[in-house]
Amino acid sequence: MFETHLTVVGRIVTDLRRRVVGDQELISFRVASNSRRRTGDGTWEPGNSLFITVTCWGKLVTGVGAGLYKGAPVIVVGDVFTSEYDDKEGVRRSSLEMRATAVGPDLSRAIIRFEQPQARPAEPVDTEPIAEDQSDAAETVEETADLAFSA
Repeated sequence: MFETHLTVVGRIVTDLRRRVVGDQELISFRVASNSRRRTGDGTWEPGNSLFITVTCWGKLVTGVGAGLYKGAPVIVVGDVFTSEYDDKEGVRRSSLEMRATAVGPDLSRAIIRFEQPQARPAEPVDTEPIAEDQSDAAETVEETADLAFSA
């Protein structure tokens, strides 16, 4: 109810880490979002940076694991929270984390090819031979199609 939704545009800066927690699989990685600003003389200078740990659960694990990598430009949407823990020296620390609801490539900084997972097995192809009288009709259709596309 009181979740903080956020969209982060940046690059993956760590290797993807796949692990099992309980009976569920997850992938986690860190994203850096860096701003730049134009100075008065027209040059660019670095601005503020945001580093956030992203966790992906459920169906996201398959897609993220198959398609993304360290250095990939991404857009991540999810719920943000602060995680608190004790480090190796016993010092209390906190980190900003996001439980992703959607992750995708940033198409303004990458060219990709989508592959749609097959929803169901392919139906068998009818392998009956074409009858003699139908083969002439099939050739005529192919010739007509060739002419239509060569114009």
